[in-house]
Amino acid sequence: MENNIVIDIKEKIENKKIQFGVKRIFDIILSFIGIVILLPIYLVIAIAIKLDSKGPVLFKQIRVGKDRRNFTIYKFRTMVVSAESKRELQIDPTNMDNFVFQSKSDNRITKVGSFLRNTSLDEIPQLFNVLFGHMSLVGPRPEIPEVVKYYPENYYQRLLVLPGITGLAQVSGRGEIELGKTIYYDLTYICNFSIWYDIKILFTTFFKVFKREGAF
Repeated sequence: MENNIVIDIKEKIENKKIQFGVKRIFDIILSFIGIVILLPIYLVIAIAIKLDSKGPVLFKQIRVGKDRRNFTIYKFRTMVVSAESKRELQIDPTNMDNFVFQSKSDNRITKVGSFLRNTSLDEIPQLFNVLFGHMSLVGPRPEIPEVVKYYPENYYQRLLVLPGITGLAQVSGRGEIELGKTIYYDLTYICNFSIWYDIKILFTTFFKVFKREGAF
């Protein structure tokens, strides 16, 4: 993408500052309500994780957020302890468009973890990330620093807004789409952002999760 597209996206964000402000208010209200309502589910999941495998209930990882600022993301642990040390990222810096982060055949995933991933329940602790201002309910998924450091320049445009629990890329393919397509969906979302667009993505997310499409 040319530099003028970078400027265009920045201008679109600047022109929608009020809508992004309203979006943040909705994020605070809805994340707080969600945390309160889901407290019993948090407890049940925590017990299930502890009974299934040794290790902490929560998985914490550094991700890159808005304006390239790092933050700690929270998820329910779905893998065995020390899974991060067993991860082998196959990254070709010259071919980032075809990079796929997740794998369907990951033997590090626990039995309970598989269920949590299939239902996306492992993601609900991120409501705290939304409440704290690290994330939004809807936006580009936050990436790990090890991948971001290989981004081509135009990819960094996705870091102009808060990352989200769900987003256009997730409802268009979730875990199995290539990074190039993910970036395309993320930039399309940013360019077309509106409160109603967020609502549409949220409803589509619930539908996709219910059908368990593309989750692993």
